[in-house]
Amino acid sequence: MSNPRVVVSGASVAGLSAAHWLRSTGWEVTVVERAPAFRDGGQNVDVRGVAREVLDRMGLFAAVKALNTTETAAVFVDERGEVTAELPSGGPDGATAELEILRGDFARAILDHLPEGVEIVYGDTISQTAEDEDAVTVTTAGGRVLRADLLVIAEGVRSATRDRLFDGLVDRRALGVTMVFGTIPRTAADDDRWRWYSATGGRQVHLRPDNHGTTRAILACARAEDLASLDRDRALARVRARFAGAGWETERVLDGFDASEDVYVDGLTQIRMPTWHRGRVCLVGDAAWCVTPMGGGGASLALTSGYVLAAGLARHPDTEAALTAYENWMRPLVDSVQKLPPGVVRLAYPRTRLGLTLRALVVRALTSPLLAPLAARLTRVADTDRPLPPLA
Repeated sequence: MSNPRVVVSGASVAGLSAAHWLRSTGWEVTVVERAPAFRDGGQNVDVRGVAREVLDRMGLFAAVKALNTTETAAVFVDERGEVTAELPSGGPDGATAELEILRGDFARAILDHLPEGVEIVYGDTISQTAEDEDAVTVTTAGGRVLRADLLVIAEGVRSATRDRLFDGLVDRRALGVTMVFGTIPRTAADDDRWRWYSATGGRQVHLRPDNHGTTRAILACARAEDLASLDRDRALARVRARFAGAGWETERVLDGFDASEDVYVDGLTQIRMPTWHRGRVCLVGDAAWCVTPMGGGGASLALTSGYVLAAGLARHPDTEAALTAYENWMRPLVDSVQKLPPGVVRLAYPRTRLGLTLRALVVRALTSPLLAPLAARLTRVADTDRPLPPLA
């Protein structure tokens, strides 16, 4: 009897994790990726909670740790750059995790250690699917026709294939926060800390070190404005106007973004769905449950989802039972991350001087010796007391 076959759409962390674990358990794997080549770059992600065990089972713990961004702490700063508070960073799951890595480096580490036999097709996308009792047939824009036992959609938060196949089941919850990410030149004043600055008008500036000799920067603001649909120049012009007079390193970041090759604009949107599978199609990672940077743990959930999916399929010969088992294990973990505390956006993005003062008082209280253990628990995401399901 031939091995079962799977088509995975998307070659970032979730898709590559699914490819790794399904190939490891005997599946024939084809990964289809719309980008013309592997996508390097990206901002900080981390490996937390149960994902650390998944990474260890992949044999990648040491490799990922060696690619650490060099970040050692997370601090709040004022307009002069003076530290006003420091978030707890002790232990593996502190504000700066033990396994802190750039998204591209993380995905590359998984890619470079895939089991033999995984086929990756770049520069192509899924255009049609047809399902019968025995298989799902995938037709790509490039003309490939792939007949498989399972289709795994790992295309990210704006997955077109998900929207087409799960029409009416995708609940998009915009958080009213716009973030602009990019890489800028490092300066002598940059150090090994994540520095977080807030200005009036619900504006934030973040600077984080990386292991490539540059600095990763984020401009974020609490404003429900669709900048992602604009071209780069128009979006950056809007951002420059929005951040005028914000202070600290804002002008440096804006100038750096003008010259950066990897600027990315995103309106933070959670994805919530009543089910992550339908027939022989299932969703993993952000395509299923985007938690956004506000929730944190997205990369950890993505990595874990590939393992849990493979475990369900290894233990249940019936596809429906296998995908149900995958959902049943993953959903409590996802739900715990998606449930943001009430008022968290307003607290994180104060609009007035008074709001900034009140937020500073809250931060100082949370980072005081008395409440520091509570603050440390807030960074423990993708964590569970349940053992990972066995692969056989």
